Amino acid sequence: MREALAEAAFQLFMERGFEQTTVDDIVARAGVGRRSFFRYFPSKDDAVFPDHERCLADMRTFLADHPGGDPVAQVCDAARLVLRLYATNPEFSVQRYRLTREVPGLRTYELSVVRRYEVTLASYLRGRYGTSRDGALRAEMIAAAVVAAHNNGLRTWLRSGGAGHPDAEVDHALDLVLRVWTESGQVSWDGHPADAAPTARPDERADADADDTESATGPGAGGDRRGDRDPGGEGGDADDGDDVIVVVAKRNAPLWRVVQRIESALEKD
Repeated sequence: MREALAEAAFQLFMERGFEQTTVDDIVARAGVGRRSFFRYFPSKDDAVFPDHERCLADMRTFLADHPGGDPVAQVCDAARLVLRLYATNPEFSVQRYRLTREVPGLRTYELSVVRRYEVTLASYLRGRYGTSRDGALRAEMIAAAVVAAHNNGLRTWLRSGGAGHPDAEVDHALDLVLRVWTESGQVSWDGHPADAAPTARPDERADADADDTESATGPGAGGDRRGDRDPGGEGGDADDGDDVIVVVAKRNAPLWRVVQRIESALEKD
């Protein structure tokens, strides 16, 4: 019944327009009474998004079944459940996307649904990070990043009219989140933060500039010290092309600034 009502509603929205369609029109098309409609949907807005409640439930189940491993990777995989939902019926997904662009009220409703996904992911991450320093803050930031990345890839696909499969766009966006929050060392798998330069000496930290970070190319901060090493020894580097980027950062330096400095150093090459 739920699916039949949602199908009747969407058909009318496409034929007559969202604002011009009433609940009475929908139940007449579906051949049921008003009470049946409101048993499944609080309003006609909800009939535009009939599948998100089930998807949210699936997401919670997925996360509950994956209490270990890299938490960032787990929430990225959880977000892909939403992608699968849209990819199952590309034509409907594209039409709904266009409808939400035309009706401001539906756009507002859609944003509230997006927020519920974000809250679900953040709740899981808070449980994984426990009482680690800035654990709650990291959970909110990562959840927001995952949702934003997923939606960016998904909407790119929807704007194309559903051409091809959305996996490539979404995977690319989510991989960026993984690189920022795992490879950078900002969040370890056990939820404890890893500082950008935990072993830096006081004299090295003092060299950090007013922007909180400093980068240098070469085998160590301070320049090329190849002459101080035995190029044939076990600790030596006989390959002159293997430069190393060293970043010295204050503990409270924002992640975006650290990444910016690394990218800047790489571009200089």
